[in-house]
Amino acid sequence: MTRSWWGWGNVEDAVGGAELDALLGRVRAVMPGELTDHEPPGIASLDLPRPRATPPASLADLCSVDPADRAAHAHGKAFRDVVRNLQGDLRHVPDLVARPRDERDVTDLLDWCAGEGIAVIPFGGGSSVVGGVEARCDDHPAVVTIDLERLNRVLEIDTTSRAARIQAGVYGPHLEGQLRPHGLTLRHFPQSFEFSTLGGWLATRAGGHYATLYTHIDDLLESMRVVTPVGVSESRRLPGSGAGPSPDRLFLGSEGTLGIITEAWMRLRERPRRRAGTAVRFSDYGSAVAATRAVAQSGLNPANCRLLDATEALINTGVSVGGGVLVLGFESADHPVRASLERAVELCRDHGGEPSADAGDSAGESDGDARGGSTAETWRSSFLRMPYQRDALARHSVIAETFETACTWDRFDALHQAVTEAARRAVDEVAGSGVVACRFTHVYPDGPAPYFSVYAPGRWGDIVGQWDLIKAAVSEAIVANGGTITHHHAVGRDHRPWYDRQRPAPFAAALTAAKSALDPAGVLNPGVLLP
Repeated sequence: MTRSWWGWGNVEDAVGGAELDALLGRVRAVMPGELTDHEPPGIASLDLPRPRATPPASLADLCSVDPADRAAHAHGKAFRDVVRNLQGDLRHVPDLVARPRDERDVTDLLDWCAGEGIAVIPFGGGSSVVGGVEARCDDHPAVVTIDLERLNRVLEIDTTSRAARIQAGVYGPHLEGQLRPHGLTLRHFPQSFEFSTLGGWLATRAGGHYATLYTHIDDLLESMRVVTPVGVSESRRLPGSGAGPSPDRLFLGSEGTLGIITEAWMRLRERPRRRAGTAVRFSDYGSAVAATRAVAQSGLNPANCRLLDATEALINTGVSVGGGVLVLGFESADHPVRASLERAVELCRDHGGEPSADAGDSAGESDGDARGGSTAETWRSSFLRMPYQRDALARHSVIAETFETACTWDRFDALHQAVTEAARRAVDEVAGSGVVACRFTHVYPDGPAPYFSVYAPGRWGDIVGQWDLIKAAVSEAIVANGGTITHHHAVGRDHRPWYDRQRPAPFAAALTAAKSALDPAGVLNPGVLLP
């Protein structure tokens, strides 16, 4: 397989043929305008600037100046990143891409860059959608991206405690492949699973694909090891501790600004053997939300509890429904889960929900979501193809991207209305028309994580500017109505203005002090989290 330098995933898996025809057909049904394809530029045509740094001889064999390598590490995978790549707009590229072989190499690279004032961007899978890996570091003489892909092994497995010591550069499929012979799983499957790494998940406090209980990577971490410019921080392996502020919490979500995560002990689980699921349809959206809250507060802890509003359901599953579809799924490694599903369905019926006739109960294994009949299977397939479809739409000047947040249940109605209205106003202003949809990616006893999708016709020469205006309008509405600027996509550079307003001032001062103490030269991922 060949990784795409400009867009998501593998070149061979890009949308084409009948899938592309069907996708564009759905777009033409709801949006006016011409859908002209824009081919990605060739690497040779990009005219990248000459590298501004030369590594010392001892590090030279770790560093690449190959134009394709530099271009592939210039941006993340947000909609605006993909469009800029398609337009050949790579004004910020790393001067070098370094691939350390071990932790000693990481230390040596960091020492060299700190001594020269060269900006360092830690890089996992590069799937950031918030400008987190972008070489936007104009105050530094050069930029080096440190790609950890060679640190990709499960080093040790403690089957008694059900934990493993894992290097940070391992990609999701390779990690699970090393755990599978032991009958164990990390059970962390973000949408980016195939193209993201353990270190990236930890650095961004990633959320997995499971909707309840242990879904954030925070919950799965036992201890970690981090290389900083002033030394190595390694926390102790413990199931829990009340010994002051947690050192791990300092680095979880630090997004490469305080150090480079090289390995971690992670809590594992037995691989699931029993699954049951269904899709429940509602004629009224308010009732669908109430039913979802009832399930979230029931203590049943479904693996899948994803509410799609009517628009989301139609676009991604082809189901026409008045209020929405709640996709439910349960799984277990050691006991049947049918009774849990039946109780969840009973709660949904209390709010007018009707389960599909295709409910399933199955044994067996699969990486990812708990299965639940044809509607849920259609959703799952669509979910995994979404990034590829987004790229195809970007090539055809269609704005297609998402905004995610979280809020408490008492604030959801107001937030949902405000964000939907802000998105529609912005879309109407910059594009004339468009579609706004919402789904829940995760649910908690005290609130949901709404995920808003926007589809609108774009103007090829101004599509990034159009997107930026929509992004700003939606972000303002989220923060003004009690939501977080990010539930699982991190802060990066793109969310900084709203993150600055969200965090308490004393905490900002403490974070600034920590940055100064751990990174005195200020070379680690400048502009992320802090000015």
